[in-house]
Amino acid sequence: MSDALRCPFPVLGVAAWSGTGKTTLLEQLLPLLRDKGLSVAVIKHAHHQFDVDQPGKDSYKLRRAGAAPMLIASRQRFAMMQETPGQAEPDLAHLLSLMLPHHPDLVIVEGFKAWPIPKLVLYRDGIGDPAILSDQWAQAAALVSEPPVTLAPSVARLDLNNCEEIARWVSEWADQQRRTLA
Repeated sequence: MSDALRCPFPVLGVAAWSGTGKTTLLEQLLPLLRDKGLSVAVIKHAHHQFDVDQPGKDSYKLRRAGAAPMLIASRQRFAMMQETPGQAEPDLAHLLSLMLPHHPDLVIVEGFKAWPIPKLVLYRDGIGDPAILSDQWAQAAALVSEPPVTLAPSVARLDLNNCEEIARWVSEWADQQRRTLA
C-alpha cells in the first residue's frame, strides 16, 4: 500500500481516532458540499460486523441462503449485500472501483487510516495518538486547539468547529484535484 491509489475522481480520506467526530462532521459537511454543486460519494469503514438487512425480510433470507451478491431495489433506493468470508479487511481499491459508474465529483473515505490516499485529519486533544497529524498523506488537519505536534508546512490548518471553513477547503481541494485529473 505504498503507492497512491489511482482513480478518475478525487478521493479524500477523513482520518481520525474513534470518538473524534468523523461521522458528525460528515453529516454537516455533505449538505454544504452538495450546495456547492458537488456530487459526493462516501465509503465508510466499519470495524465491527454489521448488517443492513433485517432478519425475516426476503432479502435477508435470500442472502443467508447463498445469493452472492444480493441486490434489492425499489423506486427510492437499492442496496447490494455481498458476503466477504475470509477477507481480513475491505479492499479500498475495489470499493473505489464500485464508484466508477456513479461519476462522483468526490469520494470521501471515512476510516481506512492506513491507506495511501490524501487525507483530512481530524484531531481532538486526548483522543488517540497525535501522530495521526504527521501522516504523510495529510493534506489538512482540523483541530480545536494548537496541534500537539508540528504540522508539515504543506498541511492546511482548519478549525474543527467551523464546518463552513472545512467545506470551502474540501471544495477547493476537490476542484484542484479534478483539474489535475483532467
